[in-house]
This record gives sequence, structure tokens and C-alpha cells, in this order.
Amino acid sequence: MSAKPWSERHRRLNRFSHAVFDGVWRRMLVLLGGPTRFRVVAMLAGVLALVTADQGAVAAVGPEIQESMGIGNTELGSLTAVSSAAGAVAVLPVGVLTDRVNRVRFLTACIVLWSLAMIAGALADSLPWLLCSRVAVGGLTAAAAPSVVSLVGDFFPAAERGRIYGFILSGEMVGAGLGLLVGSALARLLTWRSMFWLLALVGVAFVFVIGRKLPEPERGGQSRLPAVTPGGKFTVATPGGEADHSGPDRDDTARRAVRRRGIGPDPAALLRRDPVHMSLGQAIRYVLSIRTNVALIVASVVGYFFFAGVRTFAVVFAREQYGLGQVALTGVVLLVGLGALLGVLSGGRLADRLTRRGHISARMVVPAIAYAAAAVFFVPGLLTTSPTLALPFLFVAAASSAAANPPLDAARLDVVHYRLWGRAESIRTFLRVGGEAVAPVLFGVLADALSPGATPGAQGLRYAFLIMLVPLVANAVVLLRARHAYPRDVSAAAASERLRG
Repeated sequence: MSAKPWSERHRRLNRFSHAVFDGVWRRMLVLLGGPTRFRVVAMLAGVLALVTADQGAVAAVGPEIQESMGIGNTELGSLTAVSSAAGAVAVLPVGVLTDRVNRVRFLTACIVLWSLAMIAGALADSLPWLLCSRVAVGGLTAAAAPSVVSLVGDFFPAAERGRIYGFILSGEMVGAGLGLLVGSALARLLTWRSMFWLLALVGVAFVFVIGRKLPEPERGGQSRLPAVTPGGKFTVATPGGEADHSGPDRDDTARRAVRRRGIGPDPAALLRRDPVHMSLGQAIRYVLSIRTNVALIVASVVGYFFFAGVRTFAVVFAREQYGLGQVALTGVVLLVGLGALLGVLSGGRLADRLTRRGHISARMVVPAIAYAAAAVFFVPGLLTTSPTLALPFLFVAAASSAAANPPLDAARLDVVHYRLWGRAESIRTFLRVGGEAVAPVLFGVLADALSPGATPGAQGLRYAFLIMLVPLVANAVVLLRARHAYPRDVSAAAASERLRG
């Protein structure tokens, strides 16, 4: 073959790849409303990706850690458990700081310290040392959820938060998938410590990106980012500059629907004091007095509890249940991860669309149906030993479980005063990471107890996964029952902001 035809093929391939990239880029700008919005969404998604990449990495290198340190499933689960427990302890004071300090600076400082903790983990030569590094990692990642939630509320209008949350939460899916794939590959090629070094370097690089490119918005909606067409111009509003002063109700479909139907606020959810000066105890009592918010917290805790257990033992289970090698395992993880990514991108958009069509409680009903579907489709995927037969069921189950999160997160902002978003999210995160701390240990204990032999195997993990599907079904029931309280709690949040804006 001559050099000329090969050169022509190379040029054609380059033109095709550039055209595809340009098309995807333009489509993303249209979906997100311009380059400024895209940049903000990408950075917030990146923060969540760092957190879940770390968690996925522990699951991916789990077999190598077990082999090098001579530990079992229970001890492996404890590595995730202590990290989650530390996050649960740290997240409540973090929520208070989120409502009172510059969130971007606080977030960047935590990522710097997190990177140092990852380096300490890479240097660990014993289980106690590794456990201590995981405690530090968990405490520092506690800043992620309250900061991201508060920033989302101040950057984006309520009517499209479900859709925007889908893109931001895709960072969780991408981070977990990359953590599993890259961590597993590096552990096989080099050592399990190499993944910890890689994440530390990524964290340091990400600090410079956030510090230079992510602005701190004003609280209460004055710095919300309007959607613009590609090529349009936008500058984040700053004190003294041009800003959208229409307040938290701007472009809020759910609140407009509540007002049109004359739905009044739930007196128990009406805020009667200044949220800025509320103590942490007062904020906790108020947030937990909102019926819809309690149901949303329960659903979120249960959903992440299940995901934490599955994530920790996914690689071990896939290798033993389906007899997969590294290449096949990579393919399965990619396809299941693709399902989760599609689910998280579609769940919020569907709920927002239904809300605009007059279904006020769509952000409650969509995740309820998603959880029920996930439980149904997980069962055949877990029972079969054929990866070909299991993959379609696992794909749909992953998509369904991921689709629940964006509307849940958007609904929590709908029913809470914007001055309490950080503390409200810290309360939810405290309970969520508490569930994540318990899940790996409980999954590991169940798997060890239900294994037929002395060596833990796929059968014990399969039974553990099946038992833990029951709470997902309970989630659907809880959300469907709470959907009737949602409109009144939305009305109460709007009334509270008008009174205590």
C-alpha cells in the first residue's frame, strides 16, 4: 500500500472525528444553554466524579488489597465504611459553613487536603494506616454534596434543575465507572497504590481549574445563569452589576402550578424565623419537619445504601458469578455504566417535562417508578450465571436506579428555603453517608454468612444483593405516599422565602 492512499485515509478520519466532536460540542452547548453553563456544570460534575472515582477505585482494587494484606470481605467493606462514617461526622458542620462562607474557596481547600490524604493512602503499608487515610478522605469529601447542591440552587432556575442535575450527577456515574475500570487495570498492571497516586494528581490539577474558572454566585438567585445560544454572551452577575433580581421564584414551574391551583402552604413547613441566624439544631428540627423532605431523605439514603454495597463488591461478584476476565469485565462495566449514565441524564428531564405539563408531583412519582423498576430488573440479572443474559437486565436496572437521583435532588431544593440549602443537604448527606458506611460491612457480613463454604463466593454476594433489593421497593412506596404532601411543601417554601427572603 502506498503512502498517499494511507495519508488520504488519515485525513478523512481526522475530518470525520473533528466533525463528530464539533457536533457533540454544539449539541451540549444547546442542551445546557451556552458555554458558561457548560463550564459550571462540568466543574460541579467533576467534583462529584472525584468523590465517586475514589470510592470506585477502592472497589476495583479490592481483590488486590485483600491479597496483599490478607483480609476478607468484612475488612474490605470496612475501608469504605470508615470513610463514609467520617464523612457523616464532618458533613453537619460543613453544611453550616456552606451557608455562611465562600463555597468555591472552601471546596478548593478541601480538595487540596483530600489529595494529600490520597497520597497517605498510597503509602500505607498496613491495614490500620490505610484505614486512617480513608477516615481523612471521608471527612474531606463531606464538603462536596452541600457545596454542589447550594451552588446548583444559586446558578440554575428551579424549573430546569432536574435536567441540570442529570448532567451534574452524571459525574457520579462517570467517576465511579472510571474508578472501577482504571483502578482495576492499574492494579493488574502495576499495583493497587498506583490508582491512589493518580487520583491525588487529578485532584491537585482540578484545584487550579476550579479556582480560576468557577465563580462564587450570589445567594438567592441573583446570579442565575440564563440560557443562551452558542455564540451568545453572558457574564455572572456580581454585586453592583447587572443581575436577575426576580428572586428564587424565577421560572419555577412547580411554584407557578401550585399558585394557579390555589394550594396553600403546610403550616408545619412554614419558616417562622430568620434562616441565616438559625443554629444547627434549629435547622435540623425545621428541615425534618417538612414531610416531603423527610420522604426524599429516606429514599436517597436507601438508594445510596444499595449502590454503596453493590459498588464495593461489584468487581468481586462479576468475576466469580460470570467468570469474567479483565477484558470482558471492562466491557460489562462500560455497558452497565452507560445504562446508569443514560438513566441519570433522562430521569431529571422526564420529571421536569411532566411538571411543565401540569403533573406537580412528577419529581416524586418518577423516582418511585424508577426504584421499583430497578428492583424488578436486578433480580434476573443477579440469578443468571450467563453474562450475555444478565447484561440487558443489569443495563435497565442500572438506568432505572440512576434515573431516580436527579428529580429527588431537585425536589429537595423545591421544598426548602434557599438560605438553608447547605444545612439541609448536610443533614441528608449525614444520613446518606451513614447508610453508605453501614452498607459495605452489612453486605460483606451477609455475603460471608450466606456463603456455603469457608471461602466467600458469588453465591453469598448474590443472596446479599437480592435481600437488599427489598428496601428499593419500599422506596417506591414511601415516595408515592409522600407525593400528596409535595405541593403544600412547595407552597410553604415559597411563602417562607417571601416572608424571610
